[in-house]
Amino acid sequence: MGKVNNPGIDYSRGQSNVDNNNIHYGVIPSNEVGQYWYEESEGFYIPFCPECYYEFKKSKNPVKCPACQYKPIDESDFFTEEPISFLYKKEGYLAEQTYDDPDIFIIKSPYFTYAQYCSPCAPGAGYILNYTDENIGAKTYCFGHDWFENEKAPYPVYSVKTGKRILG
Repeated sequence: MGKVNNPGIDYSRGQSNVDNNNIHYGVIPSNEVGQYWYEESEGFYIPFCPECYYEFKKSKNPVKCPACQYKPIDESDFFTEEPISFLYKKEGYLAEQTYDDPDIFIIKSPYFTYAQYCSPCAPGAGYILNYTDENIGAKTYCFGHDWFENEKAPYPVYSVKTGKRILG
């Protein structure tokens, strides 16, 4: 963890975990950003049928379950025991942590850093705690300085809008 001189390997070959601006998604363990993530992210739930556990991903208020025909179904019948992920969608950020994964994926941000590619488990994404010099690593979305207790990110932070480094 810290500055590295190796860009790593883009196991996705530029095909995943990167947006149309050629900025890669950032990956950071949730415990690195402190309490703010846990207080501000919101659980995302998918309701499911109480009889067969069919997930209602795209159904709009069905009268009966399309999988098992269980009826009647109303909003009180939908079970949502555990969130499938936690989302943060504010202030120009879009970040998600799936239910059982300790890592946060930063999908959109007003900030970026240069980072080493993640291992094959997140192909194409950058592991932002392994940051690099500008001409070595992948341009990777990250959290700004204000996400950290001492108001200083453990990696260099750059503005997406200007491309200039922001000191913390």
